[in-house]
Amino acid sequence: MKVLGFVLVVLGIVSLIYGGISYSRQRTVLNLGSFKATATEQKNFPVSPIVGGIALIGGLVLLLAPRKRLAYALTPRIKP
Repeated sequence: MKVLGFVLVVLGIVSLIYGGISYSRQRTVLNLGSFKATATEQKNFPVSPIVGGIALIGGLVLLLAPRKRLAYALTPRIKP
């Protein structure tokens, strides 16, 4: 759970700072024999600040919650 909490905190901070995740992709546009033309595309995956805040808070809860208490809270209760 600590690893998941850390990942959520990092993703939450990144989404709040940058407003999303950007990446570039190279694509072949033209391929004629030995001649090859490529184009680089910039893609943006926008993330709402609300989602980033929720991920950040959820990650902090997972990092700061005691392990036994969290496991106890997640176990289903069966009444006899």
